[in-house]
Amino acid sequence: MSATHDTVRIGLVATSDRASQGVYRDEGIPALEQWLAGALLNPLEIERRLIPDERAVIESTLKELADERRCDLVVTTGGTGPAARDVTPEATLAVGDREMPGFGEQMRRISLEFVPTAILSRQVAVIRGRCLILNLPGQPKSIKETLEGLKSPQGKAIVPGIFAAVPYCVDLIGGPYIETREEVVKAFRPKSAIRPPRS
Repeated sequence: MSATHDTVRIGLVATSDRASQGVYRDEGIPALEQWLAGALLNPLEIERRLIPDERAVIESTLKELADERRCDLVVTTGGTGPAARDVTPEATLAVGDREMPGFGEQMRRISLEFVPTAILSRQVAVIRGRCLILNLPGQPKSIKETLEGLKSPQGKAIVPGIFAAVPYCVDLIGGPYIETREEVVKAFRPKSAIRPPRS
């Protein structure tokens, strides 16, 4: 596989006071890892971080993953609600060079198909250097829904998931060529950006 697909380095960050203290098991990182393994054709190098809801810690972790670990994509889970300790969006915006508001808008649009409280979620996305940083919800079910989108019983996309746009975004900021399994999520690229299959 490595001969035909670029390796992708992905940082997975769960922000939770209680999970980071061992009060309960984090479910966000395992859910993300399982989804990515099933959705991507690329070999993955995963960097995992389980940290408390502390803005300074979140900011330093995101900087480390983007700048030192050279992640192409960083995905956070949790800490995006209206509670006082939910500071992941603030930390993400603080470390970003540019905001990508469409990701948060689409996540809320998807989640509103399921629960009215989706309007309380504050997920954001930014670019830092050559790294795309995405905030995702904390619940495994919501993680899958926002990445894949809403599908009909026949498997046709009704509301596109956010991951359909991730590979082309990573292309545009100078990252590796991410390829997906179309039955999970079909990556969208303009025809001019599609790489011919390698022999």
